[in-house]
Amino acid sequence: MPGVLMVEAMAQVGGVVMLQPEVGGSRENFFFAGVDKVRFRKPVVAGDTLVMRVTLIKLQKQFGIAKMEGKAYVGGDLVCEGEFLMATGSN
Repeated sequence: MPGVLMVEAMAQVGGVVMLQPEVGGSRENFFFAGVDKVRFRKPVVAGDTLVMRVTLIKLQKQFGIAKMEGKAYVGGDLVCEGEFLMATGSN
């Protein structure tokens, strides 16, 4: 699986995290604002099961910004990690 698709998938998982009631269940529009510190540890090949976990690190409701940490695993081994920034706002 290409690295750029792993980053995109983790960003989408971060979007799902933004919808969770524990985070505030924001139904506002939110946007992928940035990515930082992305590291690819091992290649992911066809047939691998990719498990992604995204954790909310910081939420600044006043500014509408959320920072998240994403990690992707294959068989318990870390294959990709990075930090993601989400922003809430209007169209």
